[in-house]
Amino acid sequence: MMSLLLAIVVSASIDSTMLMLGDQTAMHLEVTHDASEQVVWPALGEQLQDGIEIVDRSAVDTTTLPDGRVQLKQDLMLTSFKDSLFAIEPLYVTSGEDTFWTEPLALNVIQPFEVDSTNAITDIKDIEKAPIWWWGIIRWILLALALIGAGVGAYYLWRWYEKNRKPEEEEINPELLRPADEVALEKLDEIKAQKIWKDGKVKEYQTELTDVVREYIGRRFEVHSTEKTSDETLREMKPLIDKDLYGRLSKMLQLADLVKFAKWHTTPDENESALTTAYDFVNETKTGLEPEQAGHADNKGEEEEV
Repeated sequence: MMSLLLAIVVSASIDSTMLMLGDQTAMHLEVTHDASEQVVWPALGEQLQDGIEIVDRSAVDTTTLPDGRVQLKQDLMLTSFKDSLFAIEPLYVTSGEDTFWTEPLALNVIQPFEVDSTNAITDIKDIEKAPIWWWGIIRWILLALALIGAGVGAYYLWRWYEKNRKPEEEEINPELLRPADEVALEKLDEIKAQKIWKDGKVKEYQTELTDVVREYIGRRFEVHSTEKTSDETLREMKPLIDKDLYGRLSKMLQLADLVKFAKWHTTPDENESALTTAYDFVNETKTGLEPEQAGHADNKGEEEEV
């Protein structure tokens, strides 16, 4: 079943609309959209809805179609332990401010047997006291004492080792002893010399390029970019650099995300421009100014408005 609006097609189907209680069936979700569209996939928990459980799910598979559009697929394995006819509510994806729905599905869960209510109810047998197993109790006590003794012995052995061992010199990453901009520019020179994107390794090229910039941001601005998404990094960098440089950095990181996560095909000019932006970013921020002083006056005005 499909819902079509603009360039996005959403569909959902189920292998079997009739299911025995406790059995499983597969549900297939599919979204087709233009490569330029950014689609947010449905957020599903352990239940599809009340009474229908999701016992397994596949990863979201991304495929580029011959016409250049992108197709996303995911399979859900469903089960139910409730004898009922379910109307599966429509699922949806979002793109910007638009929402795209599937049409509802039906799943009939059937009880495979009938409960015989004519049998008489019998009393539960009285609880019988088990004899005390003294040897077992003693054995567990001895084992506990042995473990405690071993733990105490290990603690004092570690204390003795720490007291008598020779101090070792900490290993320091040689890169941390050099200026951040010097290390970053050296790595950018290596990337420029290799130009692996010319061999079709565009994803590797964009990953290496953004890794250098993110490491530099972490050392120069103390923004741990390698542990953050592009949006989180840009949000923290906005008040620290001028508006023009922020725009170029944003374009470079967003292009890299499209290549890495949406299989975007870049042009030679886009690859060259990303490398130029990386050089410019390092060169324009490698001064001795504090990060707060590196922003442009226009950008400061925006901060005050916020």
